[in-house]
Amino acid sequence: MKALLDTDVLLDVALRREGFFQASAALMGWGEAHPARLSVAWHSLANLFYLVRPDPREFIMELLEFVDVPEVGRKEMLAALGFPMSDLEDAMQVATALAGGAEFVVTRNLRDYRRSPVPACSPEEALKRLQHG
Repeated sequence: MKALLDTDVLLDVALRREGFFQASAALMGWGEAHPARLSVAWHSLANLFYLVRPDPREFIMELLEFVDVPEVGRKEMLAALGFPMSDLEDAMQVATALAGGAEFVVTRNLRDYRRSPVPACSPEEALKRLQHG
């Protein structure tokens, strides 16, 4: 079983967000013990670079030791544009999940994934699924 981590989950850990850090960090800890079972979208790494200060390069390098970054391009972008989702960035996450063979997207923003062709779940639920799947 594989899962794609949405940017918000990565930010929970990188920024140690109160109330969210523990669940997201536990999930990423599981990922470290199970390399390539978690993936991230290419554009999520750029988002991290602009949102995490002072410099998230070390965090990104450590992340890349155990997560996959599926290859995406024009075909996936066209698919994302056609998904019945209101947020294009979320649709891009879904297109990346499909490209990488992820069974679900891990996010705290479940509302925006209601119409996603790939199911979404919280970090807590994802950890349960991955541990038992």
